[in-house]
Amino acid sequence: MKNTASFAQLKKEYLNVLKQYIPIVDRVHGSNHPEFHEVRRIFENMNKQMEQADVKSTELQEFFSQLRRSTQDYRIPEDVCESYEAVYRMLSELDETYHRSE
Repeated sequence: MKNTASFAQLKKEYLNVLKQYIPIVDRVHGSNHPEFHEVRRIFENMNKQMEQADVKSTELQEFFSQLRRSTQDYRIPEDVCESYEAVYRMLSELDETYHRSE
């Protein structure tokens, strides 16, 4: 984990990757892991918010809360690919860094 990275730095580094990975992971794993459909929906809404508003928005806090619930605190299933793992790892790091910066 990048403990010294700020939320803005991680956001810049991860958002484009997440925008690419999430639809693919959803298509590949969604039938076996229907919770990922919810992860995709939450991420897409959260991404719109981050593109439009200040990162301190209380709505971002709610999006991260929804992601934690949907992913069981970013618990990675045993039967998934590295891209799925990477998505959860990046979302978890964004979540932690966001809350650390508050």
